[in-house]
Amino acid sequence: MPRYLITSALPYISDAKHLGNLVGSMLPADVYARFLRLRGEDVLYICATDEHGTPAELAALNAGLEVSEYCRKQHAVLKGLCEGFFLAFDHFGRSSSPQNHELTKHFADMLERNGLIEERTTQQMFSVAENRFLPDRYVVGTCPHCGYTGARGDQCENCTNLLEPGDLIEPRSSVSGSTELEMRETKHLFLRQSLMTDRLRAWIEQHEDWPVLVRSIALKWLDEGIKDRSITRDLKWGIPVDRPGFENKVFYVWFDAPIEYIGATKEWSDAHPAGRDWKSWWVDPADVRYVQFMAKDNIPFHTVTFPATIMGSGEPWKLVDFVKGFNWLNYYGGKFSTSGKRGVFMADALELLPADYWRYQLMANAPEGADATFTWEIFADTVNKDLADTFGNFVNRVVKLVAMHFEAKVPAYGEATTEENDLLEGLREHGGALTASLESLQFRKAVQSLKAMWASGNIYLDRTAPWKSIKADRDAAGHVLAVSINLIRVFATASLPFIPDTGARVLRALRIGPGSSRWLPGDFSSELRLATAGSPVDDPGVLFKKVLPEDVAAWSARFAGSERR
Repeated sequence: MPRYLITSALPYISDAKHLGNLVGSMLPADVYARFLRLRGEDVLYICATDEHGTPAELAALNAGLEVSEYCRKQHAVLKGLCEGFFLAFDHFGRSSSPQNHELTKHFADMLERNGLIEERTTQQMFSVAENRFLPDRYVVGTCPHCGYTGARGDQCENCTNLLEPGDLIEPRSSVSGSTELEMRETKHLFLRQSLMTDRLRAWIEQHEDWPVLVRSIALKWLDEGIKDRSITRDLKWGIPVDRPGFENKVFYVWFDAPIEYIGATKEWSDAHPAGRDWKSWWVDPADVRYVQFMAKDNIPFHTVTFPATIMGSGEPWKLVDFVKGFNWLNYYGGKFSTSGKRGVFMADALELLPADYWRYQLMANAPEGADATFTWEIFADTVNKDLADTFGNFVNRVVKLVAMHFEAKVPAYGEATTEENDLLEGLREHGGALTASLESLQFRKAVQSLKAMWASGNIYLDRTAPWKSIKADRDAAGHVLAVSINLIRVFATASLPFIPDTGARVLRALRIGPGSSRWLPGDFSSELRLATAGSPVDDPGVLFKKVLPEDVAAWSARFAGSERR
C-alpha cells in the first residue's frame, strides 16, 4: 500500500491570509489528508511559512522589528489561524529553518556540479530614489502580453506569463511608487533550466491524469520556451550564497521556498527523531504518492522550476505525482484586497462564525473548474440549506425524538423495511460517489454527494414518520429511530474531512471517541445496526445556526472595502 505525502503551497509570512488563500491550497489538502487518514492510510501532511524576500524585510521595517523576530511572530500568528481552521498538518515549518538553509545550499552545489548553474552579469532594475536594487516582484507595470496594469516584474498574475522587469510597460517601484528607475549591472547565479526542456516535457506529458488547468499552464511555459532563471538576489534576509563575490546576496525566495517542503519534513523528523525518517519520504521512496495543492499562479514554479531543481541535482529525490491546481476565489467579482480592506480574511472569518461554516461553504464552492466568487448571499444560502436545514435538522430531529420517546437511548431493532432498503440503495450510490470524488480530488462533487447522503436521511424520516406511528406501533417507530441513530454516525463520519469539529461533536454525542471512526464501507447493510440497543444518546445541541438577512447586510457593508463593485 502506498504512503501519501501531501504538501500545500507555503503561505507568505507578511500577508494577511484571506479565504481565497485558504481554499486555494491549505483547506483542500487538509480535507484530502483527513479522508486518507480515515481510510487508515499512512499520511504525512507538510506545510510551512515562506519567510524570505523583500516583502518580509519591508513588513518588518514597518513593524519596527528585526526581520527574524518579525517572521517568528508572524509564524506563530499563521500557525494559530491554521489551528483555528482545524488544518491538521503533521508539521508546519519555516523556510528560514536551519534545515532549509542546509538543503538549499546542497541543491545549489549539486546543480553547479552538474553544469546547471552559471554566473552571469546582468542588468537589474535599480531604484535611484531608494538607493537599492529592486527584486523583480517589486517592479510593477503593464503586462506586454495581456495589458494588465498591475503585473509584477517576475510574473503577471492575470495571464501567468513569466516576465522580466524590463518587459514591463511604464515600470515603477511598488515600494515607493517612484518611476526613477534605471538598469544597472549586477552578478547573479542562473539556473539553466532551458537545458532541461525535453526532460521536463516528457515528465509533464506522462501525467495525463493531471487537471487540465495544471497541464495547460505547464505546457504553455514549455511551448513558449523556458528561460534560464536567476536564483540569487541582492538582499540581506534569506539563505546566504557561499561564493566569492556574492557576500551580499541570498538565494531567490522562489528557489528556496519549494525546497522547504523537504526542509519542513526534516524539521518534523529532527523534532521527533525516534521512528521518523524524513529521507524515507523524499529519497527514492518507491511506495510514496506525492500530491501538491496550490493556486494557479504557483503552478509554473511547481511544474517547471522546482522539478528542474530536483531533476538537475542528479539525485533520486521524490518528484510530485499529482498536482491539484485551483483557480481564484474572488470577492463579489473582484480581488480580495488587504490595503483596501475588501473581502473576508481568515482572522475575520473565525471572529464571525466557527471554522466548520467556512470549511464547508468554501469546499462546496471551490474554484476548481473556473474562478469562483464569494458573496454573502451564496454563503448564507449554503449554510442555511445544507448545514442547518439538511444535516443539522436531521440530527436534531432524531435526537429529540429518541429523548422524548425512548429515554435518550437507542431503541430496539426490528425487521428491515422497504424504506430502509431504499435508504441503503441511496447510501451505496452517494457514499460510493463521495469516496470516488475524494480519491480523484474532485471536491465540489464530493460535497454534492455528502449533501445527498444527508438528504437521504431526511427523506427516510419523512417517509417513515415515526412521530406519527409511535402511538400505533411503538416498535416500528423505535426501529426507524434506531436506524436513524446509526445514520447520524454514518453522516458524521462522512463529514469529518469537511467539518471535523462538528463531526466529532456529533460522534461524541453517540459516545464514539476520537480515533475510533473509519471511512465509509462499500456496503452499508451492517452499518445501520452497529449502535447497541439501550446505549445512551446525548443531545449535541444546535449544530449550525442560520445566517440571517441582517447578518448578510451587516457583513456585506463591513467587508466591502474601498473598492466594492
